[in-house]
Amino acid sequence: MSQESVESTEKLVEEERKRKSWVIDVRPLRVTAYRRMWIGNGLSFFGFQFTSVAVPVEMYSITHSSAWVGLLGIAGLLPLLVFGLWGGAAADVVDRRKLLLASSLFAWISTVGLLVQAVLHLNSGWVLLALTAVQSAGFAVSTPTRQAIIPRIVPARLVPAANTLGYTTTTAGGVLGPLAAGLIFAIASTDAGVTTAYLVDAVLFTISFWATWKLPSIPPTEHAPGAAKPTAGLRGILVGLRFLVTQPVLLLSFAVDIIAMVFAMPRALFPEVAADRFGGDWAVGWLFSAIAIGSVVGGLTSGWIGRVKRQGVALVLAVVAWGVAIGFSGLAHSLWLMVLLLAVGGAADLVSAVYRQSILQVFAPDHLRGRLQGVFTVVVAGGPRLGDLRAGGTADLSSTTFSWAGGGFAAAGLALALAAAFPALLRYRPPAPPAADKADEANR
Repeated sequence: MSQESVESTEKLVEEERKRKSWVIDVRPLRVTAYRRMWIGNGLSFFGFQFTSVAVPVEMYSITHSSAWVGLLGIAGLLPLLVFGLWGGAAADVVDRRKLLLASSLFAWISTVGLLVQAVLHLNSGWVLLALTAVQSAGFAVSTPTRQAIIPRIVPARLVPAANTLGYTTTTAGGVLGPLAAGLIFAIASTDAGVTTAYLVDAVLFTISFWATWKLPSIPPTEHAPGAAKPTAGLRGILVGLRFLVTQPVLLLSFAVDIIAMVFAMPRALFPEVAADRFGGDWAVGWLFSAIAIGSVVGGLTSGWIGRVKRQGVALVLAVVAWGVAIGFSGLAHSLWLMVLLLAVGGAADLVSAVYRQSILQVFAPDHLRGRLQGVFTVVVAGGPRLGDLRAGGTADLSSTTFSWAGGGFAAAGLALALAAAFPALLRYRPPAPPAADKADEANR
């Protein structure tokens, strides 16, 4: 082979290596247990998106009030505060696979309840609030359990890649689910559309149980000699909270997420904005899926995420980008411009979500991981519900534009101010991987 051919081949190999470095890392899928959980999560989240659209649409149809839609956030938040902390503590005490099965069953029962009330045409906002609360309780236990499982079944160096795969897959469901739900509402009456959406969720949730059932047993790790045996009660929860308050990096990562979700989550305004600006029907599906569209695109081009060393800086910048994109989207009066800006926000949100989760999973010792994931679940899932309440209430007192755009810009400014005032998060870098991991990576 000529020197010119050799140089050309080397150039192509280098270009291919650089190209692939931006493509999503799929190595965690080689781990059988993770692959099964990934499949189950993807199916259940896709189905849940039908319910996440149908519940606020049904509530707005019954009450004609964004404030009532915002109350769905409170109905979901209160069980999160209780069961999220308890579920995280339980995940450190019992077999995590069994706990995930039990909590998923609880959430499935609430989905069936939503289907039954739709079939019976109860048309009660209070029933929707109650079933939302039950569903939230099941979610509050299953989420920290699921996230605490990941570092037990994949190597530490692949935790960011595993989280990215998970977020990308669920957000892909967040794209297809709302679009499919929007199509249902566009071709059917509200009552028929709501019933169909709940039915799809119930069926897919049932299928996802297979993947969870096939997971291996994941018993709790042995507690340190001389240390008190962990419990799922108040004492166990307090142990996790005492550890958390001594870790400013974790506290700040939680704080910027609360700011982003409380001030810049416009979800409760989607039904009203879709109806007033774009005629409802198909538009509501696009609005509910737009953020997820951006997250999917961000995930598919996320090969660089695991190589970033200044993860704290990247997290803050992603939150600021989310707030700015949401702010400008609230000013848009073109559906496609609004969808585009929401998608930009979704890409930024995926980046911030991966770093928040990865920082916590690497930072926390395994015997505390479930409890800290419980706090994480309360923050991450509770923040958007508080955001629903803020957005709906502010819109009723002022306007949807002020509530939506003003909240986005406020989130960006507050995140920057917090990071500047308390720079511990900006200084954070992930610990170096163990020598064994480095050697394995070199062999690859």
